[in-house]
Order: sequence, then structure tokens, then C-alpha cells
Amino acid sequence: MSLNEDYFVRANQVIPGGVNSPVRSFRSVGGTPYFVNRAEGPYVWDGEGNRYIDYVMSYGPGIAGHSHPQIIDAIQQASGNGATYGAPTLAEITIAEEICNRVKGAEMVRLVSSGTEATMTAIRLARGATGRDKIMKFSGHYHGHADSLLAAGGSGVANQGISGSAGVPKSAVADTIVTPWNELPELDESIAALILEPLPANMGIVPPKSNFLLELRKACDAKGIVLIFDEVITGFRLSKGGASQWYGVQPDLWCFGKVIGGGLPMGAYAGSKRIMSNVAPLGDVYQAGTLSGNPIATAAGIAQLQILNNDASYVALTMTAKRLGDGLANIFNAVGIEATVPRVGPLLSIFFTKSQPSNFDQAQLAAENGMYAKFFHSMLARGVALAPGPYEALFPSLAHTNDVIDQTLEIAGQAAEEIIKE
Repeated sequence: MSLNEDYFVRANQVIPGGVNSPVRSFRSVGGTPYFVNRAEGPYVWDGEGNRYIDYVMSYGPGIAGHSHPQIIDAIQQASGNGATYGAPTLAEITIAEEICNRVKGAEMVRLVSSGTEATMTAIRLARGATGRDKIMKFSGHYHGHADSLLAAGGSGVANQGISGSAGVPKSAVADTIVTPWNELPELDESIAALILEPLPANMGIVPPKSNFLLELRKACDAKGIVLIFDEVITGFRLSKGGASQWYGVQPDLWCFGKVIGGGLPMGAYAGSKRIMSNVAPLGDVYQAGTLSGNPIATAAGIAQLQILNNDASYVALTMTAKRLGDGLANIFNAVGIEATVPRVGPLLSIFFTKSQPSNFDQAQLAAENGMYAKFFHSMLARGVALAPGPYEALFPSLAHTNDVIDQTLEIAGQAAEEIIKE
């Protein structure tokens, strides 16, 4: 028995499924997870000493690369002053200012500890501000594991082969309307909020159609509906100002996570002073968290945002993703594998299908044909770690140099040749 297998046996005795988040399991691809021992730059090492070129990158936070010296230094300095205080800190102000300075229209920020907390509270805030109960989301968009938002979610929900979750009462989703992505929905005055990933990345990369986000903005304005952009993945990854800058459309509320924590647990929701004034203690919408604005997490987040405080970083990220995406597409085409590699800026994914999906139903057909699992294992055996689920994006970082990308493509060529012969 290998060390990874031994760890997995032990983990299954004390942790449900052996993992603390379903997306880390190998349920949709089969096999035994590798247990990471350490990480640096574009690499992770498992307990057996195997090194992998990593494109999981903790599903987004590792945008600067693992163990970036500037972030590690910030964490070490902050931890020397204590782990948590239960009182305000200057770092909370600093990171809120950093977010507001980058995101046009975001005037106030409330820090939380996860993306799920951010979306959950944004929904509550929208309901409190409008006095309405119903919310609308798009199928295949994942907004965390709050009860009302699990309906027709992508990412881990889809990877597990379930459409929602046991334990969620019908009453929790009774006011949740699910509508197809890239189709303009029918909206009315009973709806408090329309929440979406402006660039869906939890069912693979499925971009919005031209002007779709602008049409949604206009439709929400006409009915007095709060438009919420879940930028937990796209925030500060697509551009310095996230997806709202990339697409030129401002929501009423933003939800952030991943990048803003520098690898530590951190989330945030933001909006105008008008709507954010509904949050306690200013208003009647209650939300609290003992570890919200944690001093070590805020220090890491500030350091990461400072690393990304220039356009050159985003040009580099985009060029890296383009090199990888174009190279993969060429490899699949050369060996005769039907595949498409959609990319928007620094974000990309792989669909083993002839044409690029435009909604969740099409993405689901591509994800369930079994090709991804074959490619995943062939890559992993050669030292490249992709996410163990066909609905996930690839997350190249600033640490993925041209040499690393070229090595990845060489391995991908070998993997493609192997699976086409099966």
C-alpha cells in the first residue's frame, strides 16, 4: 500500500469520504487522492515525495504561486502579534480600502471568512433592502453551500452527481428560482436579487453571450432587483477590478473570496454606501463572525493584492493562460480528440466535446462522457495535477513560467496519445 493510500484509509476512518471538501475527492474521476505535504511556486509535493505541476492552486487563491515570499513574510509578521483579537484592526481598513480602490462602484466592504458567507449574506442584504423574498440564480452557477443557493449548482455539487443536497428542506428553496444561463430570464417585482457568476467557472468556463450582462443589468434596473456578482473566482483574477471591470457592467453587490485571502480563509461582500448601510450596526440586516477580518488572513490578502497592483501582472497571467490553452487545443486537434478549451483572460477549462458549451445542460453532457477522467489520470501519472472533476477551471499563476507551461504541454501530448489509443 502506498503512503497516499495509507493516508486515505486513515482519513476515511475519521473524515467523511476522507476529505474536508467534496471537490477534493476523486469520486468523479476514480482513484485515490494525493495528500499534499508542501507547495512552492507552481508545484505541490505529496507525502511520497512526488512533485506535480499544479493547476488546482487551491481553486483560485494561489494566483501568485504557492508560498510566495511576500505573502509568507506578511503571515509570519502578523502571526507574531497574535492570531485573533475580537476587536477592529488597521489591516481590516487597509484591505477594505484596497478593494474599494480597485472596484468601481464598491464603496463599502464587510469582511467574512468564506465565499459562502459572502453570498449567503448578500442574499440576506438584498432581501432586507428590497423587502422581497424571492431570489433567482442560473443553473450551473455555484454560490457556496447555503441552503437557498444549492439548487442546480455547479462545481462540487455537479461533480458529486447530485443536483442539490439532502438536508435542505423544500421551504429553503421555495423562493429560489433557477433559470438557464445565457437566456434572458423573466423578472418581476417579487424578486429581491438575481445572483450570478459574471463569468461562470464552476461548470467549466462558459462565458456570457455578447451584451448578456448588460441586458441583465437593464432588466434588474427596470424591476428594482438587486444584481449580485459572485466574483469569488473572478474577483482580482480577470483584471485588477475583476469581472465588472472586464465586462464593463456594475452590479449592486459584489461577493469576493479566494484571491483576497492570499491562501487563508477570507471572503467579503461589497456595494454602494446606500445598500451597505442596511447592514448592522448601521441597519437591520444582521451578520456577524468571530473570525471575520482575521488579522493573519487580512495581512496575507493585503500582500497578495499588492503583488497584483499593476496591469503587467494581469497581462502575464493572460499570456500564460493563452499559451496553455492554445497549446492544449492544438494537441487535442493533432491527435484527433474532440475537445474545446474555452478561455477568458487568465481563466480556462477543458471540455471533451466538439463545440463549446453555452449553458449547464451542454456542459453536463461534455463532463459526463468519461474523457476527462482518462486525461486527468494520464496527466497525474506524469506529474501534472488538474482538478479531480470535469467542471473545474484551470488556475495558472504568476509562478507558471513559459518553461513550466511548455513542460505541461509536452506531458499533455503524451497523455493525449495514450488515451486516444485506448
